[in-house]
Amino acid sequence: MPKSTQSTSGDTMLSKHELNQIWYRWGFTHLSSMSYEKLQAHAWAYSYIPFADKYYKDDEDGKRRLLVRHSMFYNTEPQTGQLINGIVASLEEQIAMGRNVSEEMPVNIKATLMGPLAGIGDSIIQGIIVPILLSIAMSLAKGGSPLGPMFYIIAYGIIGPTISYIAFHSGYRLGVNAIDVIVGENSKRITDAFNILGIMVVGALAANTIVLKTIAKIPLGGKSAPLENVLTGIFPDLLPLAMVMFAWWLISAKQMSATKVILIITAIVTVGCLVGFF
Repeated sequence: MPKSTQSTSGDTMLSKHELNQIWYRWGFTHLSSMSYEKLQAHAWAYSYIPFADKYYKDDEDGKRRLLVRHSMFYNTEPQTGQLINGIVASLEEQIAMGRNVSEEMPVNIKATLMGPLAGIGDSIIQGIIVPILLSIAMSLAKGGSPLGPMFYIIAYGIIGPTISYIAFHSGYRLGVNAIDVIVGENSKRITDAFNILGIMVVGALAANTIVLKTIAKIPLGGKSAPLENVLTGIFPDLLPLAMVMFAWWLISAKQMSATKVILIITAIVTVGCLVGFF
């Protein structure tokens, strides 16, 4: 593919404001226009319009090639995935300034890194940060307090963009050197570590927030005794653990969606209440 014709702005590096334009344009619109063919790609092209206006103002063909290569399929975790955006921004800057970087490299970088960053990002965001924030929010929401949802909205509204911002500028600063950290065995070790930590967080969240008790009684020594006391003597919080394991089995073994699992658990608890078990 031919090199882009250097524009009148080709000797000027991206300012912090221009970098932030790329960051927030993709960071806040990545899911606003999606299709099965493109997914998050539309927002990539949108984020590079100011870049194109700066470097390819007098080069319509170069601008077209820039937007076309950033309209290809793309999908990753949006917060930590901003690391890729930063790397690509540094590469596109070098291309526009006439450096020895091919136009295929940003495309290859995106295709190579979006999978590893999705794994790392999902482990951090969905496996650790979201459960922790939800556990705090659910504790605050007891008794119908609006502080719970308000805390979650505000806290995630701060933490999410902060991670996104740091990841983007770190990727831009490190450039292709960041690849050594997030591919191959390094990526697997990082992902495994965060997966283990995420499982611990989810386990602690389940143990502290799920409450399930039975009011049934069973005959014991000629008298009736609460079944809950018997179960507690065998294994404390056995019913909550059983419900968590049942939900995990439905999701992992039966490949059910979270919505179906919630409906099944709701039906079980409803029937249990009607027959006097819960």
